[in-house]
Amino acid sequence: MASEKELDAFLRGVEKRAFKRSLYHVRNQESALDIVQDSMMKLAEHYGHKPVEELPMLFQRILTNSTLDWFRRQKTQNALFTRLGDFEAGEDGGDFDVLETLLLDRDPDQKDNPQHQADRAQTLHLIEEEIQELPARQREAFLMRYWEDMDVAETASAMGCSQGSVKTHCFRAVAALAKALRARGIFL
Repeated sequence: MASEKELDAFLRGVEKRAFKRSLYHVRNQESALDIVQDSMMKLAEHYGHKPVEELPMLFQRILTNSTLDWFRRQKTQNALFTRLGDFEAGEDGGDFDVLETLLLDRDPDQKDNPQHQADRAQTLHLIEEEIQELPARQREAFLMRYWEDMDVAETASAMGCSQGSVKTHCFRAVAALAKALRARGIFL
């Protein structure tokens, strides 16, 4: 059984990654924040009594379902109402950039080099753009496997599909990202 302190620590630990993941999917900061907050509330209300080891999988599944619900609501809203303009917010991801934590500095002396920092920031921005261009299921599988560091079984469970589907989505996502980044002159 997760204590209130353990639940709080878990939610604090996944909050930024979950927001960034949702932002990749919905491409709207306010909506992404709503999805993450709703997911956290559902986890706390309905599954707060579960053992702490079960919380990551439960949260990933809730977050996935909340994102799908958001898309369903958008589809219904767009079918019922005419949009009067483009109300989408900018895609500024805030101060936290998880991709920066994924790429390790190969040369610690370059860390403080302004040119290196600018090049790195530009590369990370291009990677984020290419991730956003992936089809939804490929993007979801890719982010869960390589960003959330979930194994194939966990990802399949969270996505509600087979392990083979997860492997296929990840393979296609990695291939598409590699091809797109090579086309832009980026070799990682």
